[in-house]
Amino acid sequence: MSGALLADIGGTNARFALALPDRAAPQLRPDSVQIFAVADFPSLADAARHYLDRTGATPSHGVFAVAGRVDGDEARITNHPWVISAERTRIALGLQRIDLVNDFAAQAMAVSLLQPVDVVPIGGVAWRGWNEPGDRTYAIIGAGTGLGVGALLRRDGRYYPLQTEGGHVSFAPGTPEEIEVLQRLSGEFGRVSNERLLSGSGLVNLHRALSQIAGEDPGPLQPQDITAMAREGDVRCLRAIDVFCAVFGAAAGDLVLTLGAWDGVFLPGGLVPKLMPWLAHSGFRQRFEHKGRFSPTMARVPTLAVTHPQPGLLGAAALAAQFVPAADRTDAA
Repeated sequence: MSGALLADIGGTNARFALALPDRAAPQLRPDSVQIFAVADFPSLADAARHYLDRTGATPSHGVFAVAGRVDGDEARITNHPWVISAERTRIALGLQRIDLVNDFAAQAMAVSLLQPVDVVPIGGVAWRGWNEPGDRTYAIIGAGTGLGVGALLRRDGRYYPLQTEGGHVSFAPGTPEEIEVLQRLSGEFGRVSNERLLSGSGLVNLHRALSQIAGEDPGPLQPQDITAMAREGDVRCLRAIDVFCAVFGAAAGDLVLTLGAWDGVFLPGGLVPKLMPWLAHSGFRQRFEHKGRFSPTMARVPTLAVTHPQPGLLGAAALAAQFVPAADRTDAA
């Protein structure tokens, strides 16, 4: 089985799949997706070798989307100790070529393949899909183990992903309560980025800060503990989720203003589906639109939660179709 080996590597999970990069509309091979815990492997090469041994696949090249900054041949996972060398990994796996990209470059490219059925609008503004002609600019911001930020530009019919580390911009509180949260977190971390609130660990940070403001000690919790307790009606956990959603909306709106992404914002990430029961009824959309003189403009911008099960791998497949030279494709004349 040849083709492209795809990987979407976060701080918690390593997702792998196979794709044929020569297809006009790249897709994942059916039943090829497998997910492993990154903590179970000493390196990306070991995790990828485990996947190849299990599937019997013999790909010729790979596209690895990683949750960290890619600097030439090397990438460091922001929320995990892995340091990845493209060349060493290529040799270890016996591949002809490996391309390392930021995970939100892949998330951005996935947007070019999504359909309206793959998203759920947050707020009343629907997305019309790719039927609209002309150039388009989209923002992508997604909460998971970390906070990923990117963009997708459509220019003259071609798609260009923009890689950023925008999840690490400074948190800007918008209410007196959020100012108190910032004071608590700055005492713990010094500088406070949006990721310190808008991620799995960020939800825990936010809950702890709100508990401390109320004079309580929440004890050690995991993100799933907070969402589970919220479903049971725990007031502090519900408040933490409300503030999370509001800050998420404010950050998404700031990203639209920064990029001029008037065509929409896509919200991928592992935490977004878990928060869907609350997201649509939270302050997300109000804070997204609340941008002073630009509020009327923001009210027309769609905000779209991504429900496709593997957008990172889908975007890696789209990038594989771009990266692999025509002479190396199976459809080359």
